Parts: sequence; C-alpha cells; structure tokens
Amino acid sequence: MKNFVDPWFTVQELDSETFAISEYGHWENVHSFLLLGGTRAALIDTGLGLDSIKRITDQLTDLPIIVLTTHVHADHIGGHGDFDTIYVHGDDADWLINGIKGLSLEQIRKEMARDITITIPESFDPITYKPFQGYPDKLLTDGETIDLGNRSLGIYHTPGHSPGHISILDNETGYLFTGDLLYSDTPVYAFYPSTSPEDLVNSLEKIAKLQKVSKIYGGHNQLGLEPRILEEVLEAIQYLRENNLVRHGTGVHTFKSFSVQF
Repeated sequence: MKNFVDPWFTVQELDSETFAISEYGHWENVHSFLLLGGTRAALIDTGLGLDSIKRITDQLTDLPIIVLTTHVHADHIGGHGDFDTIYVHGDDADWLINGIKGLSLEQIRKEMARDITITIPESFDPITYKPFQGYPDKLLTDGETIDLGNRSLGIYHTPGHSPGHISILDNETGYLFTGDLLYSDTPVYAFYPSTSPEDLVNSLEKIAKLQKVSKIYGGHNQLGLEPRILEEVLEAIQYLRENNLVRHGTGVHTFKSFSVQF
C-alpha cells in the first residue's frame, strides 16, 4: 500500500483493491470507499466536502471512477462535484438535483462546522458552504448489478433514512456497504419528517437476510462490523415490531451492537 500522510483524510486499505477514506477530524466520522475493478473503479459516497476527496482517489487509481451514492445527505455527497459520473437511486434523485428536503442550508452549515478536532481545511468556509446539487448520470434500481470488470456490485434499495437509500454488496469479497442504514456507536437516524421508521426496519430486515456477507462497512464511526451483527438485527426487528415501536416519536432504541432513533 502507498504511504499516505494527509492533513484531512485517513486512508485504510481493506484489501489490495478496496480502500476506506475517512474523515476522523469531524464529529460525524464519515467513511467513503474506493473499490477498484478491472476496467473502472467505484467510489461509494464522497464525504463531507470540506476538503477534496479527489486528491486521495487520484493517488489510489488511474481508472475511471463512477460515484455510487448511498443516499443524498450533505455528509455523503460533499465531493460529488469533483467527479464526472454520478449514480443515485431514482427516489433520491430529486434531492440531488433540487436540494435536500427537511434540512435548511443554515442547519447544514452549522452541522458541518461544529466539533472539528483537527486543522480545518483551507478549502472549507462555513459561510459559503453548499451541498452538491446536480443531475445524476444514471438512476439506480433495486436488484441491478454494477460491473467494474472482474468485480460486480449488487444494488439493494434500502429506504428509511432517505427515500432512495441503497446498500451495496460486493459479490466478490462479500463486503456489504450499508451507508446510513447500519453502523455502530451512534443511533441510526429515522426521526426526521423525511424519514420512515417502517421503511428503515424493512430495509434492515432485507440486508440481514443477505447471504455470503463477510464484513459490513457503514458510513460512520467504527470501520468494519462482523456479519454476526445481522443476527442481532433480526432479533431487534422482532422486538421493535412486537412492541409497536416502529413509528416516529418512540425515541432511541439501544441494542448490543447498534441503536436506532425514531
């Protein structure tokens, strides 16, 4: 692996063709992922946009890059403008084009600027920061496969956190990239008016039943969860449904390895 010394991004090699690009200096601990194929690469999300993630991807590959958007929230589309080819699920396309519903620009700027623990990139100005807006090059659909050349990625529509949220399964390695559907340490959010607790629980059930998952990579916090968490997810789903908790306003529900907030 190349040695990286970068003032903002932390690069971790998951294997020789898969890299996590993390922003640990920001309170959200956001992860993006670069997957190298035989003919092209996929960048799963582009981070906060406080600094240029393209500076990192340029060092990792010369392959053409397609951006696979797990969902259209500001902390995962920040670097979209640096890339030529952007894919998003059709149900999040309107947010990408016209702006994210339910969050004001003032609130987004406030969230971006708070609790930064390392030197703030010179490229970031909280007064002028704007989330990416633009037209996608392709609308993704549930069940389709993205071919990178000797590496294929399965697309699963997993709404709840956003209408067009997707999870991505690397069919070769078994890595499951879950965006903001499943991660540890802080609650998975489905309490905004634009979210759906019922959809989120159905989506969790969907990924929990996938076969041949070797590792789970969420969009925040701990990098890499063991697949046994999926058994816990199924138990949690049963508990939430049986106790009529799958609805807005029921609060935070904490389980052994993860939590949700409705």
